[in-house]
Amino acid sequence: MNGPKSAYELAMEKLRKKDAEAGVEEQVLTEDQRTAIAEARSLHDARVAERRIMHQSTIMNVFDPGEREERDAELRRDLERFASERDAKIRTIRTPE
Repeated sequence: MNGPKSAYELAMEKLRKKDAEAGVEEQVLTEDQRTAIAEARSLHDARVAERRIMHQSTIMNVFDPGEREERDAELRRDLERFASERDAKIRTIRTPE
């Protein structure tokens, strides 16, 4: 006997139904794909952590607000680039040629 469904389960059912109506097929990942995706995410997390540490050590000696803003902007650009590279890698893993 199953209990009431959670909001998450209900939302996932709606999304699956919407995908089925749109003709989108659910893709089952292989174990190798799951492992590769986990490695890509782990690498991303490590790069982000390293970059944040570098940023913190850099801004400790920055007292000029303009220069501080420039360093913060560099951090944001790097984090966006890391995320973009991670997402591209995952897309490549999900859709092998």
